Amino acid sequence: MEVACDHGQSYELQAGATALLCIDYQTDFLSDQGICAARGLPVASLARIVTPSRNVLSAARRKRLTVVHVRECYEPDLSDLNAFRRARDTIIGAPGPLGRFLLRNERGTEIVPEMAPLASEPVLDKPGFNAFYNTPLDDLLRKHGITHLVLMGITTQCCVASTLRGAVDHGYFPLLLADCCAAWDAQDHEASVRVIFSENHQFGWVSDSARLLQAIVNTTE
Repeated sequence: MEVACDHGQSYELQAGATALLCIDYQTDFLSDQGICAARGLPVASLARIVTPSRNVLSAARRKRLTVVHVRECYEPDLSDLNAFRRARDTIIGAPGPLGRFLLRNERGTEIVPEMAPLASEPVLDKPGFNAFYNTPLDDLLRKHGITHLVLMGITTQCCVASTLRGAVDHGYFPLLLADCCAAWDAQDHEASVRVIFSENHQFGWVSDSARLLQAIVNTTE
């Protein structure tokens, strides 16, 4: 199944070997009561991707693609928060309306209802930006015979870009859906997307939800 991509490229979506990776659709990031709102960041700039992301998630389920959800969160004692993040992001673990920010088992860590995982879909907690860092993601994907990854989530320049580069380093073929990712600053989003297909698509391919959904419809028909 070929998905049309930016710059005249196409991406061969291997139905039996492709996973959809949903990155950090968490209440702490998308709610006006979460950690991002507490930082004074415009959560509405991220919330706009929920609808196209939900459409892709629904289509992936109909196509029976492997779906994996990841979320950034930490142990209650912050023992897995590294020294850099501990020094630079002191609000992690602070009390908020939904519990302590970005800690496991707090309400803020929950995935928003629109993107809620099915019981059969794994949810991995990552103590950092890259979903391959200190998680069983690579083992899980290889167990399912996954070679290709479709990525979407927040934020483009942070956890999505970190995970995409991690995927390349692990030998996967990544496709980013640009309209299913967002950053606080549109220029950061655009620059992060542009870097992916620079130097002859050094970090993978870029498409969007409409072209992916069209490819799925054409294949179904």
